[in-house]
Amino acid sequence: MADMTQRVVIHWGLSSLHGWGVYGLNLALAWAGDEALEAVTDYEVNRQHITLDPLQWHALARFRTRSANLRAQLLRQKAEPITVNAVLLAALGNDLQPQPGPHGGELRGRPGFGTIFFEREALGPKARETLAPHAVIIAGSSWNAEVLKAHGVPAVELVLQGIDPALFHPAPRRGLFPGRFVVFSGGKLEARKGQDNVIAAWRIFAARHPDALLISAWHNHWPEGARSIDASRRAAPLPFRADGAPDIAAWVAANGIRAEQFLDLGIVPNALLPAILREADAALFPNRCEGGTNLVAMEAMACGVPTILSANTGHFDLLKHDAALALTDQRPIPSVPGWRESNIEEIVAALETLYTDRARAAALGAAGAELLSGLTWAKTAAEMKRIISAA
Repeated sequence: MADMTQRVVIHWGLSSLHGWGVYGLNLALAWAGDEALEAVTDYEVNRQHITLDPLQWHALARFRTRSANLRAQLLRQKAEPITVNAVLLAALGNDLQPQPGPHGGELRGRPGFGTIFFEREALGPKARETLAPHAVIIAGSSWNAEVLKAHGVPAVELVLQGIDPALFHPAPRRGLFPGRFVVFSGGKLEARKGQDNVIAAWRIFAARHPDALLISAWHNHWPEGARSIDASRRAAPLPFRADGAPDIAAWVAANGIRAEQFLDLGIVPNALLPAILREADAALFPNRCEGGTNLVAMEAMACGVPTILSANTGHFDLLKHDAALALTDQRPIPSVPGWRESNIEEIVAALETLYTDRARAAALGAAGAELLSGLTWAKTAAEMKRIISAA
């Protein structure tokens, strides 16, 4: 009998510390027990970057072995284009440019699929050239899919990210901040994520409410990218420490926010985030652009946290059925087509709504959890499998 197993190479790194990594890790876990698929990655599977329980790590044993073998084979090759006898899922950047393989050359598949979360409304000149090796471009948001189709990309599929419902679901909080109104804000520290909007609004809101506490998870693995946060001039300039990392505590102080009303968590592995999110009374994401659906916002909503979202780009996929509170005053940013700027007064008003109307906040939280209960990594992996199996 012919071997009906379909081989799939996840052409990006697995990690618990950033969005792409969490995506790849959950695809690997979902496919680990699927006899119809033989999934691998050509990136190193680094245990230090992955937070899993022992059972999950055991479930990935064959995946890890196969991945190490493929990587070793590729490292022995010359830095030139190589076609692997497998489906290749490639992570694409803003110009649809993939990363090279471990050998330093282009990696292609039979067939190849591009998976993309881009953050620009206009595709660059190199984008068209990159389409050729990909049978399908898989977009991570309705906005991304619409932009690709508007540029004439012939084969586009929409697959939203997911959440792990075993981790991200409503559950009792631990009550670590009794008597406080806790707001969570997460995402890579940069202009696109809009933490300067959070700071500008929090400065006003916190002054009115001494019981308010902002908890942030704003780490940026590429610290130089954090400098873009100063472009709007909505907040005081972001200071940096001697080691080149952003000094978030000093930034908050420079913006007139009291130390007892702010707590930065630093790097938080994905698996440790649920218990943190459940301590929050609200979550705030006044982002200027999301190529995907904003994974951290999805996870907050899945935990039943009433969530405030800027009504733009990838966030539209989450702004359904009153599942989140929308910031609707979204003004174009001429220097970056496609990006939108939230209104600080509207952000403050949204926080006030959740602070004063706890019944509405509870309803929002429940609606968000209901919406996200249907957006799981299992569903994401099944959709991906359907697309690659049809090629």
